[in-house]
Amino acid sequence: MIIEFGHFALVLAVLVAFLQTAVPAYGAYRTDSRFMDFGASAAVSQFFLIAIAFVALTHAYIVSDFSVANVVANSHSTKPLIYRISGVWGNHEGSMLLWILIVALFGAAVALFGSNLPATLKAYVLSVQGAIGLAFGLFIIFTSNPFERLDPAPFDGRGLNPILQDPALAFHPPFLYAGYVGFSMAFSFAIAALIEGRTDAAWARWVRPWTLAAWMCLTLGIAMGSWWAYYELGWGGWWFWDPVENASFMPWLAGTALLHSALVMEKREALKVWTILLAILTFSLSLMGAFLVRSGVLTSVHAFAVDPERGTFILGIMFLFIGGALVLFALRAGELRQGGIFSPISREGSLVLNNILLTVGCATVLVGTLYPLGLEAMTGDKISVGAPFFNMTYVPLMLPLLFAMPFGPFLAWKRGDLLGVAQRLSVAALVGIVVMVGIAANVQRGPWLAPFAIGLGAFVMTGAVWEIAYRAKVGNASLPEVWRRARNLPRSVYGTTLAHFGVGLAVIGIAATSAYRVETIVALKQGESVETAGYTLTFKDSTQGRGPNYKEDTVILDVTRGGEHVTTLTPSKRLYDAPPQPTTEAGILASWRGDLYSVVGDAQDGGGYAFRVYFNPLVRFIWLGALIMFIGGGISLSDRRLRVGAPVRGRRKQVAAA
Repeated sequence: MIIEFGHFALVLAVLVAFLQTAVPAYGAYRTDSRFMDFGASAAVSQFFLIAIAFVALTHAYIVSDFSVANVVANSHSTKPLIYRISGVWGNHEGSMLLWILIVALFGAAVALFGSNLPATLKAYVLSVQGAIGLAFGLFIIFTSNPFERLDPAPFDGRGLNPILQDPALAFHPPFLYAGYVGFSMAFSFAIAALIEGRTDAAWARWVRPWTLAAWMCLTLGIAMGSWWAYYELGWGGWWFWDPVENASFMPWLAGTALLHSALVMEKREALKVWTILLAILTFSLSLMGAFLVRSGVLTSVHAFAVDPERGTFILGIMFLFIGGALVLFALRAGELRQGGIFSPISREGSLVLNNILLTVGCATVLVGTLYPLGLEAMTGDKISVGAPFFNMTYVPLMLPLLFAMPFGPFLAWKRGDLLGVAQRLSVAALVGIVVMVGIAANVQRGPWLAPFAIGLGAFVMTGAVWEIAYRAKVGNASLPEVWRRARNLPRSVYGTTLAHFGVGLAVIGIAATSAYRVETIVALKQGESVETAGYTLTFKDSTQGRGPNYKEDTVILDVTRGGEHVTTLTPSKRLYDAPPQPTTEAGILASWRGDLYSVVGDAQDGGGYAFRVYFNPLVRFIWLGALIMFIGGGISLSDRRLRVGAPVRGRRKQVAAA
């Protein structure tokens, strides 16, 4: 009965989404406040109904209701509770229900906290957001119903893919979808602005918080996916340039550009046309990611579905929203005024450079991702585009972006002094050079570009911190004055500093682990040892055990360094009960210096096992940098100037009136 109730709530939510699409837009067109106000009520109601449907499906997973086809296909009675819950979104149908839940959540947030938005703009935004919910709601009902019943019901389910039964994968999809879907708010604001034919600094101020919230979630979601792939798939890497990985990375690049472009629009009312277009393209890339994952055009561990019918439906949604938005943009772009003029050497100029490099980098990833698919569709030939292509095309674009990053916050708006800024950054440049020379002097192998990249990361980190010191007049004012200035700096300044610091830290981790990684492949019998990166690993024993829903063969490796015991690693191989699929569990010694990473392979004919041992220097800096970026975004979002719906004090109104 609960499942039927959830199904009914989903159908009702789609009907409400239709009303949310039509009624407030009609009200805005007729400037009728009654119809416009209906949009807020509909948005909250739609979220409430989809939440009921989602809770109903979650309940079916928790109690193992095997009369539901979706539960049978993706759960098993022996699964731990956390994986029964995560199984809700560990499949195509459930993940799409989570998708529209987040769409409705953002719409409800605008309805509840967008009190400072103009009535017509708010009505159009909620209308577009309702249209997105309507399209994907129909997609779920007609092609991906998660509430379908089975009669008779089987005794047990087939289980969730074992490699998805992991804590990181339990939280990775919700954050990733919050990022994907969160960019729909920027899209809705852009369409609303085009319909009204009016964009200004206030529009940019309204759209930035939603874009920042989506960017934060996507940053954390990508990082969690990278972390999961690192320790769960047993390959010792953190990024593979998999097409589905790229599908999440491209909206992140475009969203990063959108954040900086909206800043120029807010401060100087410039880049209006470009910012609107970028908001459309960012969500378009999110839709393309949904198509790649769910259409069957890709075979990947990340892919959800292989049904061409579903792919055709999503292709229709893409055509409707992307095509319609671009047509509207073409019709309206000529009516939008560009705004302020600025010198190339200025804060605006640095942000334009940021946008150019990020969007070209995004286009490079897009070409590398779609070219093999297009070639196969047209000629039948299959090729693989991997790390060599992206290292030769994408990486050179990011190096000048990283070099320019510390300069931007120091440059003045409209016209800046590049020489003066370079002098202020001399300390940061010195730190970067010292790090670069130190790495080059102490490491005798690896690409020559690696020390430069690590020094560049140090330059970015030091430059970010130096901005705070410069603003607080460290060294040029008394300590109480420095403290007062630091305390009064806007939170967005600290958030930007942390985000840039996190980028520099991640760059150091990426460069170090890519250039100086050590890999050893060896076959060991019990009592034998192997040395790598200063560690000695000795094969001590092997044991067999059982987990809650799997059998496990574990190898015990004693790790020493300089003759002293460091730790014991226990890499293992698991065989799950349902489905009966093997997985590899890595044994990892984590440290800030680097990770000692061990994987056990097949048993050898003469006894013993094959082993792969890696040392990944500074690899933790990658995920720590992403976490710092996320925290920096949260601090910026807490700035009163970026909070949607922040009330304007009555006293200020009185002063303005006077």
